[in-house]
Amino acid sequence: MSEWSDTDFGKIPKNWNLMKIADIKGIDKRSIAMGPFGSNIKAENFVSSGVPIIRGTNLNYAKYVAGVFVYLTDEKADELLGSNCRPGDLVFTHRGTIGQVGLIPNNKYERYVISQSGMKLTVNPTLIDNEYLFYFFKSEFGQFQILKYESQVGVPSISNPLTSLKEIEIPVPPLPEQRAIAAVLSGLDDKIDLLHRQNKTLEAMVETLFRQWFVEEAENDWKNGVLSDEFDFTMGQSPQGTSFNQEGFGMPMFQGNADFEFRFPKERVFTTEPTRLAKKYDTLISVRAPVGAQNMAIKECCIGRGVAAFRYKSNSGYYTYTYFKLRSLMKEIQQFNDEGTVFGSISKGDFEALEITIPSRTIIDSFESMTKPINDKIIESCLQIQTLETLRDTLLPKLMSGAVRVAV
Repeated sequence: MSEWSDTDFGKIPKNWNLMKIADIKGIDKRSIAMGPFGSNIKAENFVSSGVPIIRGTNLNYAKYVAGVFVYLTDEKADELLGSNCRPGDLVFTHRGTIGQVGLIPNNKYERYVISQSGMKLTVNPTLIDNEYLFYFFKSEFGQFQILKYESQVGVPSISNPLTSLKEIEIPVPPLPEQRAIAAVLSGLDDKIDLLHRQNKTLEAMVETLFRQWFVEEAENDWKNGVLSDEFDFTMGQSPQGTSFNQEGFGMPMFQGNADFEFRFPKERVFTTEPTRLAKKYDTLISVRAPVGAQNMAIKECCIGRGVAAFRYKSNSGYYTYTYFKLRSLMKEIQQFNDEGTVFGSISKGDFEALEITIPSRTIIDSFESMTKPINDKIIESCLQIQTLETLRDTLLPKLMSGAVRVAV
């Protein structure tokens, strides 16, 4: 007897079911609901604390809704009871950026209100594990199920959002296997999240040391100069568009802010005809709107006209000092966002003329010696995050289709 069943979803293990969201939602009549009409939530309703509103920006996180919230009073949230959601619920966008999904955490607020662009789902826990369902919607299979209902007219939106959500089909393993799958993926996400938080702490530590050494304790005999006295830099130049590809042929190419992440840019586009290059560990600065986004090159790469690459003149290995010196100059650099006829930009001449204070080489040597191990720990953790994310993204579709099984 075959161990697989043929379904509209594809082949799934024989002991799995194919069910619709309508079959696994909670029993409460408000288990699937949309946000209120826009006229029911106005800026004048916002207060400094209370019941948080989940907007699209609060779904820009790996798993749980997070970020900066605006709030409603309890009384206003009670008026919008149908749009309330609670810990464990899943939240989706049905307008704007389609495909966003997040889980409501258990350790923040007792309840939330979804915005007019959102909808929420409370599941029946005897049939479906909410974390398993979240990961299904993060997979390519789940994203397809959401995006197939997207309207192509006007602002991106899902046609008949609640009806469409109810009709989505999902493969449903036995509940213990669902939990085991979710545990594997959650374990990876938890490790990734821990590394991100550690990196932010370490980066803040080095930034504090830089400010203490080079700002608060600046010495009167330090020289005044310009940026080009202390750093070499390369202004990017975009290759021919015909050389671009997304299959990994050639060298990664970065155009600017859209490629930048926490520390290193994400490799999205490659070129077989690189023009201007950044060296490994160069500091990267976006030079076109928005001016001043900052990253670091993890390896030699091509930089387009939206990026400039910097390294310390006297010792290119002093990438920690370079990175945090450029960060300390962000206020001055970002002023160029207001320059230009349409979009802000900063030129080679602007960088060359940027006035700076040049510390003694002795203190720069000491700073680099003290902080390089911390910075290298950040770099190591970033590489580990990339490895874990690749593993998670490789496992996700295999676990969701049953191609890889988890022991229960």
